[in-house]
Amino acid sequence: MQLRYNFRLYPTPGQRAALARAFGCARVVFNDGLRARQDAREQGVPYIADGELSKRVITQAKKTPDRAWLGEVSAVVLQQALVDLNTAYRNFFASVTGKRKGPKIAPPRFRSRKDNRQAIRFTRNARFSITPGGKLRLPKIGEVPVRWSRDLPAEPSSVTVVKDAAGRYFASFVVATSDVPLPESAAEVGIDLGLSHFAVTSDGRKVDNPRFLRRAERRLRKAQQDLSRKAKGSNNRKKAVVKVAKAHARVADTRRDWAHKLSTQIVRDNQAVYVENLAVSGLGRTRLAKSVHDAGWSSFVGMLEYKAARYGRHFTKIDRWFPSSKLCWECGALAESMPLNVRSWECPCGAIHDRDVNAARNILAAGRADRLNACGGTVRPAA
Repeated sequence: MQLRYNFRLYPTPGQRAALARAFGCARVVFNDGLRARQDAREQGVPYIADGELSKRVITQAKKTPDRAWLGEVSAVVLQQALVDLNTAYRNFFASVTGKRKGPKIAPPRFRSRKDNRQAIRFTRNARFSITPGGKLRLPKIGEVPVRWSRDLPAEPSSVTVVKDAAGRYFASFVVATSDVPLPESAAEVGIDLGLSHFAVTSDGRKVDNPRFLRRAERRLRKAQQDLSRKAKGSNNRKKAVVKVAKAHARVADTRRDWAHKLSTQIVRDNQAVYVENLAVSGLGRTRLAKSVHDAGWSSFVGMLEYKAARYGRHFTKIDRWFPSSKLCWECGALAESMPLNVRSWECPCGAIHDRDVNAARNILAAGRADRLNACGGTVRPAA
């Protein structure tokens, strides 16, 4: 399994200038390659192959006065920019032909120097290294100080240097790690995700929704108001933009840290984890969009999935059309309707259910049924 390990970088002013130069060169090569293929399509010329495109926009371009400055940065950075372009085209063609599942992929777009996120990638061919003093040595940039929070489990295959909207620099290492199975546990859990409570488990535990964005709204509103009062193009406006970006970054970092801790605890304590496959993209277009995006269900479920695969746990997504809330987990009776304002209900069999706990128990039962069926078990296991 390949994982990413992110660490904060603190480049010097000279190194920041070198990184800005590398960001700009990679962006120009990407745009030149995209423009060349678009022009070829308009003229009816066959699709330009990857090798021919690299020769045009990198090798031959360096010999022209307009692009001679491309030689000031590492050639690997420029090649990786074209790799990103080629990958974007392949994904687009696979989506158009139906080979790629999921939402339709749009064709590649031109990159802008005003984008909030700038990134370049170094592979092993670039010969980046970590010095004995703990610095990251990058070709034609220098030895960049790194804030190490943990050790890398293996030699990284590549490193991506990222500058975010808040002006922070990060090094993202891609490392091939081996699975580390945890001791087996007899516990299994079904999880019902919601807004009033972020997660309700089948054993009755309710995790409150932290609502990080809602709690920071006042600070974000004030920073946005200060930004709106600044003159466009002024230095004060640039500072206000960074201030707003830092406020949003603080919210995102807090949410990510909280989700990592909760997902790690769930995977560590349970041998099997079952969750409902929610249509987050659809819910994000309703009147509850702000609360849905603030909850961060997709990233949390993604954390559960890769951590379960890494630590030898079983993870399953239940069909989103499974009536977990309307189904009595004791007798199996199905209610006709269940509005959102109904938080508890009584089944004709006499059982009184908490809506979320009942849904989590049904998710657990459905996940167990799918798992047993895959292993040759009975179709309808006992509750």
